[in-house]
Amino acid sequence: MTLMLAARASAGSTALELHKIPIPAVGPDDVLIKVGAGGLAPGMMKLLAIGAFRHLPTTLGHEAAGTVVAVGERAADQPDAPAVGDRVRVHPNLNCRTCEYCRTDRDMMCHQQAMIGHAAFGADPMPLYDRYHDGGLAEYVRVPYWLVDPLPDAVSFDVGAKVHDLANAVRALKCAALSSAATLIVTAATGTMGTATIKLAAQFGVGRLVLVGRDPARLAAVRPLAGPVPTDLIALDELPTRWATTGGLTHALRSLLPRGADAVLDYVPDGPATAQSLAALATGGTLVHMGGNTTPLALPVAALMAGCWRVVGTRACTRTDAGEVLGLLASGALVADDLITHRFPLTEAVRAVTALQSRTEPIWMSVVRP
Repeated sequence: MTLMLAARASAGSTALELHKIPIPAVGPDDVLIKVGAGGLAPGMMKLLAIGAFRHLPTTLGHEAAGTVVAVGERAADQPDAPAVGDRVRVHPNLNCRTCEYCRTDRDMMCHQQAMIGHAAFGADPMPLYDRYHDGGLAEYVRVPYWLVDPLPDAVSFDVGAKVHDLANAVRALKCAALSSAATLIVTAATGTMGTATIKLAAQFGVGRLVLVGRDPARLAAVRPLAGPVPTDLIALDELPTRWATTGGLTHALRSLLPRGADAVLDYVPDGPATAQSLAALATGGTLVHMGGNTTPLALPVAALMAGCWRVVGTRACTRTDAGEVLGLLASGALVADDLITHRFPLTEAVRAVTALQSRTEPIWMSVVRP
C-alpha cells in the first residue's frame, strides 16, 4: 500500500494533525491529482470547531491545483474529462447538478451543497460529500472528473489553488450590482477576500474604493493592489476609542462620502463594523456580506426601508465565477501572484494554520506545497 502525507482533522479535536494515509483509490468517475499547491482558508478551523465537517477523520483543504496522474475508466470516456499530465485546479463545490439552483448559476444554494475538504451546509443526504470529503492539503487528492478545470499554462499552481477565493470575490462584486464608476467600501480589506476584491475592482468598473481595516500600516500595504482606482483608507485603530459604540466608523465613512457609498462588500467576521458600514450607504445602495458575522445588526428594519437599501448574503462562488477568473488569468487581464504572501511546505501545515489564525503578521493569501 502506497502512503501519502496529509493534513487531517479527527473527531473530538479542533487541531490539525499530519498523518501518513493511503493514496486514494481511483474509482470509475474519479480523477487523481498530484497536488502542486493547496490553499489555506481562515474559516476552515472555525467550521471544524462548530461541527460543520460531517466526516471525521478527514483531510482538510478545499482549494487545490496540480497535475492529473490517473483517470477513472468511465471518466476517461467523457469528452470534458482531463487527461493524465494535464495541469488543473479543483472546483470544490459539491452539488447535485440537476436542481433549479444548479441549473441557474446558483449552485452554492443546492440542498446537497458541500465542499471537498471543507464543510457541509445542509441536512440533506450528500452522497458526493460522503465520497469526496477528503481535501487537498495532501500529496494527492481524488475528485470527480467534472470538478476539475484546465489551468492556463501561465498560471502557477499557487494561483490556481486560490482561484476559488478570487471567484468568491467575483460573486460578491456581482451581487453588489455596481453601476459604472461606483464608489465601493471594502471591509476587512487586508484579509484574503478583501485583497481579492481590491485586485478585481478595476475589472468591475469601480470608480473609487474606501478600504476599512484595523491596522493603518497593513492598509497602506494593500493600497497598491487597487492599481489606478482612487483609494481611501480608514483604519479602525485610528478611530476614537469608543467608535464601536458611538458610530465612529459610520461618521468617518460619511466624512469621506457625504452622499454615501454605492455598495459595501463586507467580509468582517464579527463586531459592529458591518452595521456601521451599512449605515454609510447611499440611497439605494447594497451591502453584500460574506464574512460570517454573528453580531446582530444594530439598525431597525425601518432604516433599510428609508434608505432603500439591499442587504445580500452569499456564501460561495459558482462554477461560472471560477471560469471568469480563469479567463482573466489566461488573458493576462488579471495577475494575482502578488496576492500570495505566504508559502509553506506541507510538513509545516500545522504552523501555517497557526500563523493564519493568529494574524500576528500580515497574510493576504497563503498556500501549502507538498
